[in-house]
Amino acid sequence: MHSQLAVLGGGPSGYAAAFLAADEGLEVTLVEADSQLGGTCLLRGCIPSKALLHVGRVLSEVKELQADWGIEFGAPKIRIEAIRERKLKVIGTLANGLKQLAKRRNVRIVHARGILENSQTLRLEGDDASIPPERQLTFGHLILATGSMPAVPAAFRIDSPRVMDSTAALELQELPEKMLVIGGGYIGLELGSAYANLGSDVSVVELTDGLLPGADRDLVRPLEKHLKKLFREQIFLNTKVGSLGERAGKVEVAFEGPGKFGVEQYDRVLVSIGRRPNSDGCGLENTNVERNERGFVVVDTNQRTRDPHILAVGDVAGEPMLAHKAVHQARVAVEVILGRNVLFDKAAIPAVVFTDPEIAWAGLTQDGAKRAGREVSVAVYPWAASGRAQAIGRTEGLTKWVIDPGTQRILGCGIVGPGAGELIAEAVLAIEMGCEIGDVAETIHPHPTLSETLMNAGEVHFGTATEIYKPLRRPATH
Repeated sequence: MHSQLAVLGGGPSGYAAAFLAADEGLEVTLVEADSQLGGTCLLRGCIPSKALLHVGRVLSEVKELQADWGIEFGAPKIRIEAIRERKLKVIGTLANGLKQLAKRRNVRIVHARGILENSQTLRLEGDDASIPPERQLTFGHLILATGSMPAVPAAFRIDSPRVMDSTAALELQELPEKMLVIGGGYIGLELGSAYANLGSDVSVVELTDGLLPGADRDLVRPLEKHLKKLFREQIFLNTKVGSLGERAGKVEVAFEGPGKFGVEQYDRVLVSIGRRPNSDGCGLENTNVERNERGFVVVDTNQRTRDPHILAVGDVAGEPMLAHKAVHQARVAVEVILGRNVLFDKAAIPAVVFTDPEIAWAGLTQDGAKRAGREVSVAVYPWAASGRAQAIGRTEGLTKWVIDPGTQRILGCGIVGPGAGELIAEAVLAIEMGCEIGDVAETIHPHPTLSETLMNAGEVHFGTATEIYKPLRRPATH
């Protein structure tokens, strides 16, 4: 079996590449080991986690109504099997939609494990009926889109279903009474929040001195304050987990550090310390593709590898490991194969932490500017001054711009508060277009909305914000 373009991996970047290439008239074969398209994002990551976070957020809002608005409800009854079925229905609906889109575009789907025998041949392993009898696929070009997997250190790989990675945690086998999350990054905090809102007693242990390393501290502080309440003050920083072991149906955890020291038992432990690329076991050693010391495939700005027949996109091609970045790389790869002069050169790639409150940022961060020794202007608008934030009882948030003081161009943006992931898109557009801060400050935003805080933060920069007292200091005239 031969195809002009083969795509290895059916996640967001893989199916995007296949669909875009088919729309351009290429003959495309998509090879995916899973029985459904969608990859980690749809089947075991972004979508199911957001479904669970939605349930948790609704439960949290009910508690807020009871505490702050005088509205009373009875105690919720959690039916974990119904939540699990609803999550699977969401996944199934979206995965079936991808299957139908592939069919309408005449993209050939082969459900097999693809292993490169050389730079233009895939060996197809498995027992699915879609695999051709010769068990080989030759191609003109291949787009490698094999994604990533949870990274679990060998010391934590004990033979126990009670020690979970993010994939196992999303299967929702049970609601543990007592649960530990190892790792204070976005995946651990998102899943920890979901389980805590559903009723589990959740603790978090983090090796560094703060949650969400890499995010600006002023964005993290409101979230950390909320999580301390949600996790009942059980956030252990500067603390290492020395070992895990199973004893009498519990996971015994040995802590080493100032945050916590000694041994404690938990019903479940979630290991969430990052992800690693799926670059092993797919035959890259039989090609000219090069990998770096962390296992990421080395690509240029055209998504080309060192092998002229193979391009790579998404998680396997380097950080940040985000689905929206992967999809844009897929578009670049397809256009490069078609001979167009394009490259992946985005000014900003947004990052969102879907906790409560949400955190989102794009472009240059304030902490990043400080580390680089770069002079910037920072304009912050506290949501306590927002009428909409006051109306919904969510005044802990803030919006800030990072600005070049010489040119007034927007370099970055950070937002913490409900809906931050939706609001950051405006900032990404502003950075990508090279807007000056005055462009946002002078754009009329609807009132009363949280989107106004982007305009208001711009006004703070000019000293013209009316809802807070921070006028621009001008020299006195005589």
